[in-house]
Amino acid sequence: MFFSYDCVWEVIKLKKNSFVEGAMISTIGIVLCKILGIIYVIPFRAIIGTQGAVLYSYAYTIYAVFASLSSTGIPSAMAKAVSEYNTLGYYNAQERAYKIGKYIIVGLGIVSFIVLFVFAPNIAYLIIGDIEGGNTIEDITFVIRVISTALLFIPILSVSKGYVQGHRMMAVPAIANVVEQLVRVIVIVGGSYLTLKVFHLSITTTVGVATFGATAGAIAAYLYIINKINKNREALMRNEKPTKAEAKLTNKVIFKRIVLYSLPFILIEFIRSIYNTVDVFTIVRGLVGLGYDVNVSENVLSIITTWGAKLNMIILAITFGITMSIIPSVVSSATLKRYDEVSTKINQALKIILFISLPMTLGLCFLSSSVWTLFYGYDALSIDVFSFFILQTIINSFFYVLVDTTNALDNPKTALGTLFGSFILKAILNIPMMHLFHFLGFEAYYGSIFTTMLVQGLSVIYLLYKLRQKYKISYRSTIVPGIKIILINGIMILSLMIIRLLLPDFPTTRLWALLEILIYATIGCLIYFILSFKNKIFNQVFGNEFINNILKKFKKVR
Repeated sequence: MFFSYDCVWEVIKLKKNSFVEGAMISTIGIVLCKILGIIYVIPFRAIIGTQGAVLYSYAYTIYAVFASLSSTGIPSAMAKAVSEYNTLGYYNAQERAYKIGKYIIVGLGIVSFIVLFVFAPNIAYLIIGDIEGGNTIEDITFVIRVISTALLFIPILSVSKGYVQGHRMMAVPAIANVVEQLVRVIVIVGGSYLTLKVFHLSITTTVGVATFGATAGAIAAYLYIINKINKNREALMRNEKPTKAEAKLTNKVIFKRIVLYSLPFILIEFIRSIYNTVDVFTIVRGLVGLGYDVNVSENVLSIITTWGAKLNMIILAITFGITMSIIPSVVSSATLKRYDEVSTKINQALKIILFISLPMTLGLCFLSSSVWTLFYGYDALSIDVFSFFILQTIINSFFYVLVDTTNALDNPKTALGTLFGSFILKAILNIPMMHLFHFLGFEAYYGSIFTTMLVQGLSVIYLLYKLRQKYKISYRSTIVPGIKIILINGIMILSLMIIRLLLPDFPTTRLWALLEILIYATIGCLIYFILSFKNKIFNQVFGNEFINNILKKFKKVR
């Protein structure tokens, strides 16, 4: 048989994964989530319209900041602590760390919920001030309060994912992500349709129901992952008695370690999340100040913070998958002082990002008109913004992985300093850059996008230098295949441009947009993979062992 259930079990059973395997499993799960996350926007945006879409983006952008504060730091710290204790054979200590982490994060979640719920009106005012003609402060307050309920469940879900990731068992959290997204999408689309079209309630109520999807998805995913953890107690070494060495690790010591590990992650995710809030608090006001219509300004903001970002997330999913795998992997190597392995894994992460993310970024830029039309309908302004906005994704990818890796390797000052410095530059330059682009005759909103690319690009260069300085990392194994990958991408895009000159223009409808995407994507993939195969890029990026394992598994299921 070409396909069997043994093949499925090989993918989803609880087992430790190598760095590349873990990255691939995590990436596949996240990509599936992101696909679900962009497919639903077609019916959802058609149901709620532009004003509802903007309202939804307000709520989700603010929620993301609080979700990061209450849920991201502890899980990353948990993955790091569990990986460290697992490597040393301290199985009882890892279980105590998990329990302590749950207590901490539940408390953070409750506090975050209360703060967001109580101060929702103040946040709403900061977003739009006294500007009239669009969504009101009351509308924004309502949807922020609804989505704040997710903060009661997202943290405990996240710490449970971090616990399993620390064991380098990536299948369960990957499936949990899919469960979470699937339930969320069902509530968003089904709930918004029933609320507006069947019960004929207001747009504000409809968006409120849609934002509750985050809460429903978190509850479903948590029930799934806890069920898997309880059923695999032996594989996770949950019943082990403490060794003599572990007896010295009191709960107080473990608590301090988790807090010390988590603080840099919390600060990193907080600063990372408020990148978008810089745009939230500056774009509308900045564009209106330059003479743009308020509805146009709100639309631009929603593209950058929500709707364009959702399409970008297809690419960034690769980065998140690599990050989930690289943190426990490099921590394990660094704990054993195997710095040659640390260097190898960092170089491999950089090559995977370049190999997969660069062609996807350039491809989405090339097909920006048809991609936007397929998901949201044809709109010249939105396409114009998105075609430039997508280019920042490749820089985002390197930036996020390098910040998290630097922090995981016990360099929180460097990671935090770099991230905070780039955020400050973003906050300082955002409005001046919009004015500069406007003065030079370009659209002002390009200035905000360019600012992000500039400050994160400088940060990537700095982090690469600091990692090389401390761990004597050589990037030669990345430079040569990296140059080849860039050249191959150039050939691919040039070929597609030539083909576009020969073919007639496609009508601006969803059906024709889909056809155009299929034609150019097929041709582009063929060119890219044939050239990559001939230049032996696959082996240089993923390694001979991984490629051979894939070929062996493929032969088994034939």
